[in-house]
Amino acid sequence: MTDVRRTQLADNLARVEERIADACATAGRPRDDVNLIVVTKTYPASDVRLLAELGVRQVAENRDQDAAPKAAECADLPLTWHFVGQLQTNKVRSVARYAGIIQSIDRARLVTALSKEAVRAERELGCLIQVALDAESGEQGSRGGVAPDGVAALADAIAGAQGLRLDGVMTVAPLSGPYAGRQLAAFERLMEISTDLRVNHPAANMVSAGMSADLEDAVQAGATHVRVGTAVLGVRPRLG
Repeated sequence: MTDVRRTQLADNLARVEERIADACATAGRPRDDVNLIVVTKTYPASDVRLLAELGVRQVAENRDQDAAPKAAECADLPLTWHFVGQLQTNKVRSVARYAGIIQSIDRARLVTALSKEAVRAERELGCLIQVALDAESGEQGSRGGVAPDGVAALADAIAGAQGLRLDGVMTVAPLSGPYAGRQLAAFERLMEISTDLRVNHPAANMVSAGMSADLEDAVQAGATHVRVGTAVLGVRPRLG
């Protein structure tokens, strides 16, 4: 069974790689510009192990209760774990132990909590500000994230926090608001926000955008990282 699954994952990875390479060529970008993060949420540690054997080095999870045991089981692998889900402060201590990059920073309280736990764990955590393109000023997005006008203050807070490193920005294509159904426009807006951010924080050049259905739009807009789950791991059957 492991051999069957390995072949399946290898074939899917090859197809995703081809899509990324084609998108880079269309956009006039070098293939090395774009990093693949495989979203392994809901899939077992055995899949993570197979992906590592196939050359994957970056994986993402969105629920600590699933991610923590999986990361522990795969601690011997040369992986960077990204946390991409909405993060509650009571989960911060656990996440700070295994995640290399937190992609869902959207409030100052989370920065404070992460800084405390990063110092406690003697680790440096990379941080991406999750930008909600469906949020009005001062609000949070329906899928988490800070409104665009809140990015600068949050960036300064991260940059000044012990144990944290400001790496850039992330978004999820919004389901409502002016960018609903307009993924390319949403990702282009994120790139504008990234450009503004780098005026004061030039090293914060990571832009995480695009998933299985819209990675080409993300590459076209200039994303440095795409987060792909279904196209690599398949559609998980519904429970129950």
